[in-house]
Amino acid sequence: MNKTEKIMRVIIIIIVILVVLFLLIYINHRVHLEKESALRSPIGQIVEVNGHNMSVYIEGKGETTLVFMSGGGTSCPILDFKSLYSLLCDDYKVVVVEKFGYGFSDVIDTDRDIDSILEDTRAALEAAGLSAPYVLCPHSMSGLEALYWAQKYPNEVSAIIGLDMAVPQYYDTMNINISTMRIASWAAGMGVTRLIPGIAESDAIQHGTLSDREKEIYRAVFYSRTATVTMINECASVKENAKKVESAGVPQVPMLLFISDGSGGTGFDKETWRRIPIEYISQVHNGKYIELDCPHYVHNYEYDTISETIMEFLAD
Repeated sequence: MNKTEKIMRVIIIIIVILVVLFLLIYINHRVHLEKESALRSPIGQIVEVNGHNMSVYIEGKGETTLVFMSGGGTSCPILDFKSLYSLLCDDYKVVVVEKFGYGFSDVIDTDRDIDSILEDTRAALEAAGLSAPYVLCPHSMSGLEALYWAQKYPNEVSAIIGLDMAVPQYYDTMNINISTMRIASWAAGMGVTRLIPGIAESDAIQHGTLSDREKEIYRAVFYSRTATVTMINECASVKENAKKVESAGVPQVPMLLFISDGSGGTGFDKETWRRIPIEYISQVHNGKYIELDCPHYVHNYEYDTISETIMEFLAD
């Protein structure tokens, strides 16, 4: 056997080992998904939107309806927001809409332009028997949807409470690597994520008030809703969505922004992360902001402070 043949033999052996390894990882993933199926039973109600299932969670019976809207890539919005809305549901009707590709909603492979995202949310709320006006409570990227909602349907939005929400100007310089997201999606689909210690331990699990059972549910949902194709399509459209929202101007609705220190995955330094929304809300006639010394998922850290401030803001 010559040198070339030896090299080819080694390469073939390596390829075979890798194929077998990934096959075992994938089988392990499928076995776990089957075992976790009961944990992935919808927590809220399922409504039909454009022929697909969308998850809507409703709690509380107050006259004012708070609609919580998740940031990009949040696997289980219903449980992600629970530490905060559990402190508000005695006084308000609390709603969490899980967009397609998130939580207990269907994964769909379609364009995620801002109009499609917004109309899906509005249709889900209507199908769930809810009606405007709403107080929108967006986290991170869904801030674009909330602002656009107030621009397009001002009579449906009585206020916006931003939970470290994004404003259009963030996306002028933000680097969004879709190729990396697709690799993450492949790894999640194969089950590689199950081999990474602590990857499923979200801020809600580590710092919120979830029960042990709710933590189990969150982890189970995470392994089936990580970097879904819907999430990736949403990120691929976000810069264009931001431009559309920016071009329509600043909506003049009562607005309260909770602003983090920029840590926890924003990609910005503290000074820049805080400066951009402060400049934005300075253009809102009835706008206020509060700076919090915590990471991006503010509702999983400062839920007591945020809930108290929300009640004060809405009482004014």
